[in-house]
Amino acid sequence: METLIDTETRTFIQVTEYWVPEDGKLKLAGGNYGDLEGFASASGQTSFEKGEGLPGRAWAEARPVVFKSLTAPEFLRADAAKAAGLTSAVAVPLFDGETLKSVLVVLCSDSEERIGAIESWRADDGLLMLDDGYYGAARHFEFVSQHTHFPTGQGLPGGVFAAMTPILMRDLGASYAFVRAESAGRAGLTTGLGLPIPVPTGAPYVLTLLSARGTPIARRFEIWDARDAKVGKANEAELIDGICARDGPLWTAEGDPPRRVAAWQGLIGRVLGTGLPVVEKGAAGIPGGYDSMVAVPIHSKGELSHIVAWYS
Repeated sequence: METLIDTETRTFIQVTEYWVPEDGKLKLAGGNYGDLEGFASASGQTSFEKGEGLPGRAWAEARPVVFKSLTAPEFLRADAAKAAGLTSAVAVPLFDGETLKSVLVVLCSDSEERIGAIESWRADDGLLMLDDGYYGAARHFEFVSQHTHFPTGQGLPGGVFAAMTPILMRDLGASYAFVRAESAGRAGLTTGLGLPIPVPTGAPYVLTLLSARGTPIARRFEIWDARDAKVGKANEAELIDGICARDGPLWTAEGDPPRRVAAWQGLIGRVLGTGLPVVEKGAAGIPGGYDSMVAVPIHSKGELSHIVAWYS
C-alpha cells in the first residue's frame, strides 16, 4: 500500500472534541486540545442546550454544521477561541436511528499555508450537492466544489452515498475517480476520506475529509467494518482499508490474516463497546510514531456498522 501522507508536523485540524447528551444538554465527553489549555478549560465549563451554540445547532438541525467564523455570539466560546487563534469549526452529529449518540466537533486556524477541506454533502433529487465546507486557503478548490454536483455513485461523495460505507481515495490529483482531480492537484490535496452521516430527518449526509501533504488532516487513516454480516461475529470489527505515512503498509501480503478487534479491546474496541467516539492524545494503544487519534463510529440500521479512525 502506498504512503501518500506527508510527515510535516502541522495539521489542518487544531482541536477535536466530542459532546454527549446528558440530562437534556450536550456535555463535553473528551477532546484533544494540544497546548490550547485556555480553550480546553473554557470547553470543560460549557454545556449546550438543543439548538444552542455550534454543537447544539448540529443536534437540532440533524446535519453537519460549518462555522467559518467563531466571532459571532452564536459561538459561545468566542473569546476563548480568539485567544487560542481558532477561526473556524465543523460539528458533526452522530445518530443511531432517532437517537443522538454524540456530536463531534473539529476546530481549525486560518493561514495562507493551511490547505485542506472538510465538506458536507446532501442528497437533492438524486444529486449530491455541497451543503457547506471549510477549505482553509484552498480557495480555488472551494469555488470548484461549490459548482460541482455528483450523481449517486460518482466521485467520492457519490460513491459513499451509493455504498453507504466509508471510502478512502488516494492520489486525488491523478485519480480518474476523483471528479475534481485537476483542482485538487493544484491545491496539493492528496488523500480523501468520505463517510456517510446518517440522520433521522431523511437521506444521510456525506462528510468528506481531504488531506494535503503540507498540512494533513492526519498521517494515518483506517476504516474498520463492524457489520455482523460481514465480520461474521457480533461485537467485532475488521480493518478493511488504510493509508499510513510512518508505518509503511498496514499489512504486508494478500495472505495475511484479517486484523480484527473485539469490543473493549484497545481503542477501536472501546468505540465498539460504547458506540461513542474516541479522541485521545498520548494514550496507550495509539500505534507507535503517532501522538493522537480520533475514532468515529457510524451507525446504520440499528447496528454500529463502521469505525473510521485517523492518527497524527
